[in-house]
Amino acid sequence: MPTEQKPLTITQLPAEERPREKLERFGPEALTNAELLAILIGSGTPGESVVGLTQRLLASVKGNLIELGKLSLKELMAFKGIGSAKAITIKAACELGNRRAMEKSAKLECMNSSQAVADYLKHQMRELQHEECRILVLDNALRLKANVLVSKGAADKTLVDIRTILYELIQHRAVRFIFAHNHPAGSNRPSQQDDDITRRLVAAAEAIQIPLIDHIIIAGDNFYSYADNGKL
Repeated sequence: MPTEQKPLTITQLPAEERPREKLERFGPEALTNAELLAILIGSGTPGESVVGLTQRLLASVKGNLIELGKLSLKELMAFKGIGSAKAITIKAACELGNRRAMEKSAKLECMNSSQAVADYLKHQMRELQHEECRILVLDNALRLKANVLVSKGAADKTLVDIRTILYELIQHRAVRFIFAHNHPAGSNRPSQQDDDITRRLVAAAEAIQIPLIDHIIIAGDNFYSYADNGKL
C-alpha cells in the first residue's frame, strides 16, 4: 500500500527559500506576492511547495492582486491544495488590504475633486461582483463625515430608495453629499437608469436644501463623474 504524501510546509523548503526567514532578515518589501501569500496559507500540496501553490494561484489571475480579491471562496477552493480555511485566509487578507488603502485615502478627508472621491471609493467598490450604492456625507468644507451604504443589489442593478437617502442625510446632518455606485461589468458609462436616479436625487435633495454635488460611477480602476461631464 503506497505511503500517503503529506502537504509540503514552509519549514520543508530550503532555508534560503523560506519566506518567513526571508521576511525576518530583509523585511516584507523583499518578498514576492507569492511568498507573502505563502506565509499566510502555510502549506502546499503533496509534491508541491506552498510557494509553488501560491505562484500557480497568482498565475491564474496574471499576478493581479485586484483580480485575486475578486475570486469567490468557491473559486479559490477550486484550486488543488486550497481548502476552506486557506480560501478564507486569502479573502481576509485581501479585505485587510482594501481597508488599509481606504484608511490611507480617508486621511485626506477632503472630497474636493472627482479623482479624490474615486481614489477613496475604488478600494471598497472595484472588486465587488454586485452593485452597491453609497452616499458620502460632507460638511461645508467638503470633508467626509460619513460613508453610508444605502442599497445592495445584483450583478447588474440595484434599487435605490430616495427616502432612505434623504433620511440618512438628515440623520448625519449633511451639508452636501456625493452619490456613488459601481458597475461590476466594467464599463464606467452611465445608463439611462443612472441618469434617471441622478435627476430624482437632485430634485429630492433640493427640497431639503442638501445639494448633490456629484454622482460617481466606479468601474474597476476607472470612474465616471457626472459633475465633470456637466450632467449635474
